[in-house]
Amino acid sequence: MKKENLTRRELMVRGSFLTLGAAIAGLPTKLLAADLAAIDVAYAGSMGSMMEGPIKASAAQSLKLEFRGRAQGASALAQLIVGGSLRPDVFIPVTPGPALTVLRAGKAGSAQPVAHTEMVIAYSPKSRFASRFAAAARGKNENWWEILLEPGLRFGRTDPVTDPQGRNIIFTMMLAAKIYKQADLVEKVLGPTINEKQIFTEPTVMARLQSGELDASSAYKIQPGPLNLPFVTLPGEVNLSGQNVHTDHPEIALSAGGKTYNPEPLIYYASVLKDAPNPKGAAAFVEWLKGAEAQAIFRRYNYDPPGDASALRA
Repeated sequence: MKKENLTRRELMVRGSFLTLGAAIAGLPTKLLAADLAAIDVAYAGSMGSMMEGPIKASAAQSLKLEFRGRAQGASALAQLIVGGSLRPDVFIPVTPGPALTVLRAGKAGSAQPVAHTEMVIAYSPKSRFASRFAAAARGKNENWWEILLEPGLRFGRTDPVTDPQGRNIIFTMMLAAKIYKQADLVEKVLGPTINEKQIFTEPTVMARLQSGELDASSAYKIQPGPLNLPFVTLPGEVNLSGQNVHTDHPEIALSAGGKTYNPEPLIYYASVLKDAPNPKGAAAFVEWLKGAEAQAIFRRYNYDPPGDASALRA
């Protein structure tokens, strides 16, 4: 093959196209991908809208880092990291469990709390139950859990073995069953722990709500807004927003995938991996997540501050 020879004019034209592309992307020309240091971040699937949007753009602007994200159930990501088949620079799961899995395997030294959320019930505006969910959201003569008991209602959730949210919706229903004195609420709403008719990957749950294929689903408070989906806020005694749910309800437990789980605070933690390909960039990114610029982005996306949550260590 004949080697391509570029004239000076052709080089200038190609350079101008790169500059134009950077301008269209909203980045200054000095932040072209070739000038950015890469950082690989494995994060809980619920964070996708924010991480691939403003966090990615702001990391390029403020830290000169090219953000490369992988979104998946946090428990599954933790196992991939521990097993060595996934080697990100930073790991950001929700709940302490997946973070501790990585810490106890010696893959990271600490996990820093960066945000907090709570459980809600998202629903489809196309659902035949939408008006009732809207009434429940306004506190108007509708109980959210009674709507979920309606025959024919199509409910979606994630896998409790691989995703903390899949466990958290079960814990929410367990708490509701206890508090509202509805002994069989979990079975009536969710069926068996692994219910193939209800379990989908996190992104497809939201997509199925948008299309109307599902009537309602489990969600964190951070998820419906970016997709213009409505949701019902749940009472504090069942939404897992507290720090002491396990202490207050020690009998609430779930067996899934050969393990026993208890309710955990819905805190997002960020860890720098010990074998991070870009350790300096990873450390800068985690520190930035705790700062004013990133925290303002968290607030815009409906995340709450981590409050008095402490850093985790093995």
